[in-house]
Amino acid sequence: MQSMTSVPLSWYLILSAILFALGVAGFVIRRNLITVFMSIELMLNAVNLSFITFSYQLKQVDGHIFSFFVMVVAAAEAAVGLAIILTVFKNRSSLQIDDISSMKY
Repeated sequence: MQSMTSVPLSWYLILSAILFALGVAGFVIRRNLITVFMSIELMLNAVNLSFITFSYQLKQVDGHIFSFFVMVVAAAEAAVGLAIILTVFKNRSSLQIDDISSMKY
């Protein structure tokens, strides 16, 4: 029977850093509300991955608890964010950030 080797924890942290960097790049570079919204969700998931990795390394449940709260915030942000995106699209017929200059119409 073969012995199972585990994935080093540094790989999880590198993956988390790559996902977070991709989220930041999408947030800064793209000018579409949907893409910005997905980039924020990607950054939150990268933070969750690092919380779980450190929690596993330290053998404590604190990271799991923080990750649960981040998921709750992400769910609330998804509900409110999608409602705002739908309202903006209904009123402006565009999801480009540059086209949304004010909130008064």
